[in-house]
Amino acid sequence: MCDTIVALGNSTKDGSVIFAKNSDRQPNEPHIIIRIPRKKYKAGEKLKCTYIEIDQAKETYEVLLLKPSWIWGCEMGCNEYGLNIGNEAVFTKEKYGKEALIGMDMVRIALERCATSNEALEMIISLLERYGQGGNCGYEKKFTYHNSFLIADKESAWVLETAGKYWAAEKVADVRSISNCLTIGSKMDKSHPELIKHAVDKGWCKNEKDFNFSGCYTDSLITKLSGALERIKTTSSIIENAKGNITVGTMKNILRAHHGSMEKSSFRRHSLKSVCMHGGFIYGDHTTGSYIASIGKKIQTYWVTGSSTPCISIFKPLWLIPGENLTFSEEQQDKAVEFWRKREIAHRYILENRLTSLESFLSERNEIEEELESLVDNLNKDDTGIDNNKLIEIMNYALAKEEELITNIIKSCENNSPKIKGNFYFKYYWKKVNKRFYLNKHNIR
Repeated sequence: MCDTIVALGNSTKDGSVIFAKNSDRQPNEPHIIIRIPRKKYKAGEKLKCTYIEIDQAKETYEVLLLKPSWIWGCEMGCNEYGLNIGNEAVFTKEKYGKEALIGMDMVRIALERCATSNEALEMIISLLERYGQGGNCGYEKKFTYHNSFLIADKESAWVLETAGKYWAAEKVADVRSISNCLTIGSKMDKSHPELIKHAVDKGWCKNEKDFNFSGCYTDSLITKLSGALERIKTTSSIIENAKGNITVGTMKNILRAHHGSMEKSSFRRHSLKSVCMHGGFIYGDHTTGSYIASIGKKIQTYWVTGSSTPCISIFKPLWLIPGENLTFSEEQQDKAVEFWRKREIAHRYILENRLTSLESFLSERNEIEEELESLVDNLNKDDTGIDNNKLIEIMNYALAKEEELITNIIKSCENNSPKIKGNFYFKYYWKKVNKRFYLNKHNIR
């Protein structure tokens, strides 16, 4: 379960394109930040994705991947050209296929091989047609689905939604959000050549005039149970109301949004309807990583948590320059998992009510974020040019402040007795999940 949002330059305060996404996965699944340089390959080389091999490209671009530790692909990420892509699980009437490419594989392949949103759209469509989609995407339990994508570059964005081999695409005019539901209706800019005919043949609509992609292809029951319809109401409402004045701060507020009474009881109950999703039920996920990209003409700034539960996390600025210490190479995957797990220990201690004052912690977190935002704002106002040494200084400072905060939380809480609050099942759920988390300290899967 996830949510992805974009605002084009005609809708943001500073004219940049701003892209944001939460990755909702199973709570113990490490969500890591990997940076891979541009690479060249020999003719005929093969690429091993999560389940299948495909032909490798002659050259791949530098990419930043935010991904489940055990999956080859990524939930969201960007490349050296400022192209950003995120994918969503969607539930349709079409059958789920055998092991093929999963949506996260398609995201990574497109980031590695495409420079624009138009190129990425065509790439994902061609991958879908050639290799198909399918395979388990669950960490501790099986989970299969079809995929939708939000694709954005410095100037444009596309929504691509799929149902088995069928697909529909819509070009973004200003702002857009997607979730775990099909959102494209009767208005499509591109589509699979047999999309409408297939729906008519299945009896899902009478004719072309009667056709609605979401209405025809959606598995209504699972989509409703996913909470997606409520979450997309939240994201769409906020982004529409802020149109023309959207900032990175707007996106932070969206990614941290809780549904209804969850605002005051986030660590005592689950909610599939919250954009900042909290686990604790028979089905549903937990937000394990969050990401915001400010794709400007002058500079691209990425804000990453490297941790779960954005309502308590610190968004840290990241620039893809030499010498930064916020990302990890593919060869450093164990260290990337350790980075995520340390921040996850802080989350589990908060969930277990070991922390004396959550309010004091959030106040300190907010002070750090406000300072970081001020540093980045001043940087953007500087007309003398971008100094990489200054960027490194800001990133190191952000990391040091977060490390100090997280270390202090863990030290102050580790000897306190856990006491999970909430209903019987919520407490039962998290006791089981936490037991596995604490025992499997070194497991990537």
